[in-house]
Amino acid sequence: MPVASHIPIAASGSFLITPNVGLMIWVLVVFLIVAYILKRTVFPAIGKILDERAASINSEIDSAAQLRAEADSVLEEYRQRLTEARKQAEEIIDRAHKAGEAHHRQVVEETNAERERKLEQIRAEISAETERALGQIRAEVAKLTVAATEKVTRKTLTDDDHRRLIDDALSELDFSALSGGKR
Repeated sequence: MPVASHIPIAASGSFLITPNVGLMIWVLVVFLIVAYILKRTVFPAIGKILDERAASINSEIDSAAQLRAEADSVLEEYRQRLTEARKQAEEIIDRAHKAGEAHHRQVVEETNAERERKLEQIRAEISAETERALGQIRAEVAKLTVAATEKVTRKTLTDDDHRRLIDDALSELDFSALSGGKR
């Protein structure tokens, strides 16, 4: 005998498999009422919120695009300024190199000119000192010649004799070796 006949349908779990028309109608009616209420009240509000959110997102996307365009513009301007700054820096460095080279040439030229001027001054001093020394030597030779002649001849000579003896002694001496070829 069937034991299952005593078990109610709800307890057996088969009510989902067996259609109950009355229950289906009530579920359908409740569903349509809820759908109608949702369509009239909730869905328009949700649609409005979604439209506002979409508009907000589109606005933010447009704003982001505008900010990106501005950032690109600023970046391009920055790159141009950086390029100009590099060019100016290169020009400044080139001018500094040229100024340094010019200053170096000028210092070298001034140093060479100063060296030449000092060499000429030293040559003139040497020449003057040599002439003075030669003059002293000539005077000393003249004195010695007169003294030697007086001792040899044992008499005092006249001024004309002195001049003649000095000229003879000086003409015999070679002063060119002392003065570097000059007399």
